Amino acid sequence: MKKPKSYCPQNRILEVIGDKWTLLIIRDMMLNNKRYFREFLQSEEKIASNILSNRLKMLEQEEIIYKKKSPDHKQKICYSLTQKGIDLFPILMENARWSLKYKTVDEDDAKKAKSILDGGPAKIQSIMDELAISHQR
Repeated sequence: MKKPKSYCPQNRILEVIGDKWTLLIIRDMMLNNKRYFREFLQSEEKIASNILSNRLKMLEQEEIIYKKKSPDHKQKICYSLTQKGIDLFPILMENARWSLKYKTVDEDDAKKAKSILDGGPAKIQSIMDELAISHQR
């Protein structure tokens, strides 16, 4: 790992999740249950395969995700969130809250986000608990 530009808390997290692709991969894992390389490629935002590969490697190095052989197909790699990754869920939801307030967003996505946000911290924790179970090692 390279030396950080500064040890400011905002800088430290932005060094990890400061580009759109990283957060969209994490979103897909958390909210869309995507686990495989090809599934990430099919996202609406159309990430390039080289960028996806780079971001998955970085997320693994940061211990936000881990990979293992798929239980269904031993030649496929399955990606899962670590607890460190799951702990990013409240950040994604606060990003969603800001977008709902200031940006035009997809109606179905807005309903989903509002449903979670309206449930408050208990709903967010409940989803994080579900993620911890479904992404167990």
